[in-house]
Amino acid sequence: MEVLPGGAARGAVTSKPGAWIDGLIGVAIFSASLAATRLALTGMDALFLSAARAALAGLAGAVALVVLREAWPRRSDLGALAIVAGGVVVGFPVLTALALRTVGAAHGTVFVGLLPLSTALFGALRSGERPSAAFWILSVLGALVTVGFAARGLDGPPGPGDALMLAAILVCGLGYAEGGILARRLGGWQVIAWATVLSLPLSLPLALILRPADPAAIPLPAWAGLGYVALFSMLIGFVFWYRALARGGIAAIGQLQLLQPFLGLGVAALVLGERIEPAMIAAAVLVAACVALARRLA
Repeated sequence: MEVLPGGAARGAVTSKPGAWIDGLIGVAIFSASLAATRLALTGMDALFLSAARAALAGLAGAVALVVLREAWPRRSDLGALAIVAGGVVVGFPVLTALALRTVGAAHGTVFVGLLPLSTALFGALRSGERPSAAFWILSVLGALVTVGFAARGLDGPPGPGDALMLAAILVCGLGYAEGGILARRLGGWQVIAWATVLSLPLSLPLALILRPADPAAIPLPAWAGLGYVALFSMLIGFVFWYRALARGGIAAIGQLQLLQPFLGLGVAALVLGERIEPAMIAAAVLVAACVALARRLA
């Protein structure tokens, strides 16, 4: 049986701390994705941003696959890779970029609290995982705490941006679950690399067609946002995330996403000097307890 980095055999699901460390690293990288997307949108069109981030990730993934001489995926893997590509390479980036034209990154964080549930549900449907009833109760509780905290102070009825964010969460959960299953055989980074490469015939031509008329007029922070979502959110984060899902279980590891909004707010406090409210600390502690218990009961 082939061995993955970190000592776990491909196809094996373990509860070793390494899987949770990988998951935390992936979540930490993803936590800045909405803010980076919002930053990129200050200087470029949403559709160009979505195509460019996928194309850049695909080109980087292709280089890695060639340099490391990875074997081609089986024909039977193409359907699963297409689901991964449709969910996390195309679907989530396009839908969130369109949504963030009308809603802020903080508003979008409300929906991130639903992503663990989406991932666990698709994990149960696609991989046959059967978490206990107590696990589902904790998952719902953690999602309610996260969404409730993130939703404070939001005004107005739901709009098109909310519908787009909800659709993004659904397709992303499917892409996470399918990729976690496939990573048990292919390996974590190989799954996202092949998924981005599979998207290149669509993403690269679109990026060239939709490219800005005057790239020099786009401010540097917008380019930095594109660079982050292309290399970190689209590629590097998934190296750790899919490896974690493969080794630790889709439903259990997926609960780590409950921490994503709080990590994002923590980064904002460190980098931007934003105030950390006592309510944030209390909510984060409660969510962390839900994650820890869910890990034991998954």
